[in-house]
Amino acid sequence: MKGKLKIAADVLMAAGMLFMSGYHLWGGAVHEWGGAGIFTLFIFHHILNFNFYKSLFKGKFSTFRITLIIIDFLTLVAMLALMYSGITMSRYVFAFLKIKSGLAIARRLHILGSYWGILIMGLHLGLHWSMFLSIADKKLKINSASKIRNVICFSVGAFIACCGAYVMIKRDFFTYMFLKGEFVFLDYEESKVLFYLDYFSVMSLCVFMAHYFSRLLKIITLKKKNIFER
Repeated sequence: MKGKLKIAADVLMAAGMLFMSGYHLWGGAVHEWGGAGIFTLFIFHHILNFNFYKSLFKGKFSTFRITLIIIDFLTLVAMLALMYSGITMSRYVFAFLKIKSGLAIARRLHILGSYWGILIMGLHLGLHWSMFLSIADKKLKINSASKIRNVICFSVGAFIACCGAYVMIKRDFFTYMFLKGEFVFLDYEESKVLFYLDYFSVMSLCVFMAHYFSRLLKIITLKKKNIFER
């Protein structure tokens, strides 16, 4: 049960990050209430994963585990930046706090947290993607060792990842990721469907990279193990 709750929390947080990216499509009030929802999920997520922190300095530190810890830490930083800046700039949910200082810094943090957050969340999901695939295989009764299944998964993933790379260039992600611009250009009349397809492909690019990177690490680790056992 706890495992299912962890998966549900991860999926909902990722979906929430995607939804929140479309601030201009829904308006400030919806954006803020959505942010409050993600904040609640974030707390719930860390309560469920409290054992992760208890065992953080125990056991062996493999390359995969170190990568996982780094990505988890960056996810935490991005979420804290979004929460702090969101509360500071709030006009609806946290307006009663009447915060009037630090708005310029909060705006920059929100831009950084938003653009880096969507990428880091994708990497976070990607490192756990094997678990999601395993669940899907069991539900659909698919042999995970099937070459056809693996080729299809890789081909579809690679195509969406390429679309994501194109979208990052088209939507000037690198400009906002490195704060080369103070304000984000927003097209208030663009299609909601096309916008979310674009951002879904960007997150999928990170899922794809992290998933196959983790698989590569496991293959290298297994080969090293076999060499030492000979």
